[in-house]
Amino acid sequence: MTNWKSIRIEKGSGGWGGPLIITPTEQKHKFIYVTGGNRPAVVDKIEKLTGMKAIDGFKTSIPDNETALAIIDCGGTLRCGIYPKKGILTANVLPTGKSGPLAKYITPELYVSAVGENQVSAVAVDEVAQGTEANMVKTAAADEASQTNEAKYDSSKTITQQLNHTSFIAKIGIGAGKVVATFNQAAKDSVQTVINTIIPFMAFVALLIGIIQGSGIGKVFAKVMSPLAGNVWGLMVIGFICSLPFLSPLLGPGAVIGQIIGTLIGVEIGKGNISPQYALPALFAINTQNACDFIPVGLGLEDAESKTVEVGVPSVLYSRFINGVPRVFVAWLASFGLYAGK
Repeated sequence: MTNWKSIRIEKGSGGWGGPLIITPTEQKHKFIYVTGGNRPAVVDKIEKLTGMKAIDGFKTSIPDNETALAIIDCGGTLRCGIYPKKGILTANVLPTGKSGPLAKYITPELYVSAVGENQVSAVAVDEVAQGTEANMVKTAAADEASQTNEAKYDSSKTITQQLNHTSFIAKIGIGAGKVVATFNQAAKDSVQTVINTIIPFMAFVALLIGIIQGSGIGKVFAKVMSPLAGNVWGLMVIGFICSLPFLSPLLGPGAVIGQIIGTLIGVEIGKGNISPQYALPALFAINTQNACDFIPVGLGLEDAESKTVEVGVPSVLYSRFINGVPRVFVAWLASFGLYAGK
């Protein structure tokens, strides 16, 4: 039997959540890292301290019930919440807090961010025992409370539902209540998504535009990018670079590169430095890397086997590379007449 050791992971500067105590077991003695195809130094330290095996999520996968920890580099999209939703302890190397469409699953007990080498430390046996004992006490208390509260009424249902009325009026009332509750919950989720995801993105873009206009970066960018962004051949070069298989996973997280270049091009189009005709092909050029960092996570959501991940990841990367340049050219052809003035 391998002598695995426990570690403690705390949040770094500007981080959120945790601390997490990772204790390898016979079933869970591997951890996965999905970090844009690169291997952060913290992965090597965790592997050294615990004795666990690190798995590159861009090359293969492991079953969820065998995953002791997930290392990610998500800027606030789906990866932040997908592993906590599965109950997998998650450490984000970026200082991302409770955000994204799955923010409700991100809890301090399952998630910690801004994690580097300094945030990982070995844990003494007695500390692990105390944590285990505390969890056992909480579980026992919850079971006891559950048994004590056993009554003829279920607290998760309304009294009307528990009375089991079979009358037509009762059925209408219950059905209407379900419809109202569904729409009400959908409204809550929509507002939460706007607050946690859309508004911060709008603020980020507004900040970029302000920096571009106030610092003069736009003028410098115009001189550098106009030869590329101002003609279809230059945009095809941008699309080629962004779609390179070894760059796509690095440019994908948060689509930051696409956001910055897109904002810069948009500002220059608004100023008249770049023709509006190139807006559509520019959009395709800067987004050839879009979501290429998400391939292992997407395959994991579908419970793909390890061999499927090994084949699927390079397949998507190379397919994006092959159609990256042609799609920019097609977008350029489709842009003719879109902005024709009178």
